[in-house]
Amino acid sequence: MKSIMKLWFLLLAMSVSAAPSVAAVAPPAQAAQLQKATFAGGCFWCMEHPFDELPGVISVTSGYTGGHLKNPSYEQVSAGGTGHAESVQIVYDPAKIGYDKLLDRYWHNVDPTVKDRQFCDVGNQYRSAIFYHNEEQHRLAVQSKKALEQSRRFPGPLYTEIVPASEFYPAEEYHQHYYKKNPIRYRYYRNGCGRDKRLKELWGESAGR
Repeated sequence: MKSIMKLWFLLLAMSVSAAPSVAAVAPPAQAAQLQKATFAGGCFWCMEHPFDELPGVISVTSGYTGGHLKNPSYEQVSAGGTGHAESVQIVYDPAKIGYDKLLDRYWHNVDPTVKDRQFCDVGNQYRSAIFYHNEEQHRLAVQSKKALEQSRRFPGPLYTEIVPASEFYPAEEYHQHYYKKNPIRYRYYRNGCGRDKRLKELWGESAGR
């Protein structure tokens, strides 16, 4: 079930032209050392900013992953049935920021206590998931989830998946860095979705950090 609120804001975004985003380009020598991290935490509009601001993060791209359909469109993914999750793929410099730091930022921006939804967006396409790219990422992801479970911060189970990364398809250009292109609409959507209120309930003062 697609969020009606998000659909309304999407139609507004598509009705205006936006300048193409400028991707960060690393020098060839540095690019060889860069790594990727892929996370799903509901609406990808809301998952870009938490990582964009971290030192050592080169780029954050909204997209779709974890499904069975090649080159899916937003309409196909948001309707459900393709198996994809709205997600963000992060390119980062491991010499400046570790995967453990990215995981910590991830957890504080999602609600791991619910299955197949995040905040006001409902459906498998809005599930929370960590898509690991290598065994080290897998180990750290499992370790971080286990530590969270053992902390007993939350009374019930944690539904966030930890699965191998698969083909990542960048979302349409009008979705990229929506929070920068349409800041007022973005804030209105985020508040209306109850995201920050719920994160505060879950994580207290560390919500979003």
